[in-house]
Amino acid sequence: MKDFEYALGATPLDPDEAQGLIPRHITTQGELNEWEQQNITQGMMWAYGRRNPDLLSEKFLVDLHKKMLSETWSWAGTFRRSDKNIGPAWHTVPVQLRHLLDDVRYQMEHNSFSRDELVARFHHRLVLIHPFPNGNGRHARLMADLLIHQLGGNSFTWGGSSLDKASEIRTRYINALRAADKGDIVPLVLFMRS
Repeated sequence: MKDFEYALGATPLDPDEAQGLIPRHITTQGELNEWEQQNITQGMMWAYGRRNPDLLSEKFLVDLHKKMLSETWSWAGTFRRSDKNIGPAWHTVPVQLRHLLDDVRYQMEHNSFSRDELVARFHHRLVLIHPFPNGNGRHARLMADLLIHQLGGNSFTWGGSSLDKASEIRTRYINALRAADKGDIVPLVLFMRS
């Protein structure tokens, strides 16, 4: 894979993706952020309301993204169809995702890592794959939270604050992801628990 650049803001949308905004009354980034957060909260409620979901299935990952953003973006729950500043070539996303899900199942079956490390590695790779046009970080963090709960672990704190805006906490998160890119997962595990 190529080197990735983690942006301090959201993944840039190409013009076709930007056309997918559903609510026409939104005119500012602040309004969009608020609208998306309400939609994401609905997605969280849906996810935590499932009984024994198969978290490590492509269907669940796609359904979750759709539930998180379906009232905001027409492309919610669909894989990206353009290359981004992060992630492999768009046409390889389904294969990359399948490898990730199979790897995590194997790691779980063979107790390859502690719970926190396994979930941090899962989160990191899901962010790297960047399967959707946008919302990938929020989706990957929710997936990590769901997986740690399914494994019997305690919730992550993610630095104790919102990661959706430029801040010192978001910078720490980005730096932890960059360390994981280089093979050092410890800063990400520590950040997820900070």
